[in-house]
Amino acid sequence: MVSIATWNVNSVKARLPLVLDWLRDAGPDVVLLQEIKTTDEQFPHLEIGDLGYNVSVAGQKTYNGVAILSKHPIDVEVTALPGDEADEQARYIEAFTGGVRVASVYLPNGNPAPGEKFDYKLAWMERLYARVRDLLATEDAVVLGGDYNVAPDDGDVHDPQAWRDDALCRPESRAALRKILYLGLTDAFRATTREVGRYTWWDYRGGAWSRDQGLRIDHLLLSPQAADRLESCAIDRSPRGKEKASDHTPVTCFLTDG
Repeated sequence: MVSIATWNVNSVKARLPLVLDWLRDAGPDVVLLQEIKTTDEQFPHLEIGDLGYNVSVAGQKTYNGVAILSKHPIDVEVTALPGDEADEQARYIEAFTGGVRVASVYLPNGNPAPGEKFDYKLAWMERLYARVRDLLATEDAVVLGGDYNVAPDDGDVHDPQAWRDDALCRPESRAALRKILYLGLTDAFRATTREVGRYTWWDYRGGAWSRDQGLRIDHLLLSPQAADRLESCAIDRSPRGKEKASDHTPVTCFLTDG
């Protein structure tokens, strides 16, 4: 069995005690982090390494940044999403580890929409579509985990009417995600439950956490070879309730041995 988690930590240095506590308690084999908000040089390699994890980082000062943690050796394949050499935002890293090809994905937020940021989001998703198509052609077991900044449908949003014009819920965003999924990917969480109202992100404002007014925007998307091995998938709400928490919480899937 291999466990693979995704978590937007909203600054790994600011949340380091929480991240370390969660790694000790949950102990997933592979962790895909987003919005680490630091460079490779400033990443807390030693503290995380002391817990038995290898680390690979595609970082950026102050903004964005993604990383892969693994209890297995990490063979990095890609440190930026192909398709636009001028794009300097650190939002994608892909590697082989533990017998699985994994990617940590941090999609653009896209707000305000419409506008340049929304156009960038949709263009980025089109590049991701092209990458997924290439990955599926390899017939590897692939897990693309991350903060997709898209709630797939209204059951993933606490108040669909209030969010309908937001970039996370606009029909263009949802259509772009469906296009990627329809290549042959499986949403690990949705494959294991049809229950709605299960969220991975809650705004810091307006008492959203205490009122459970969230969105499900963090996803683990599996190739057919990985989906065939899917045992379970769960959202771990506990880190979000801690003091000085990230506004996201981890999602973990469990795959049987290949």
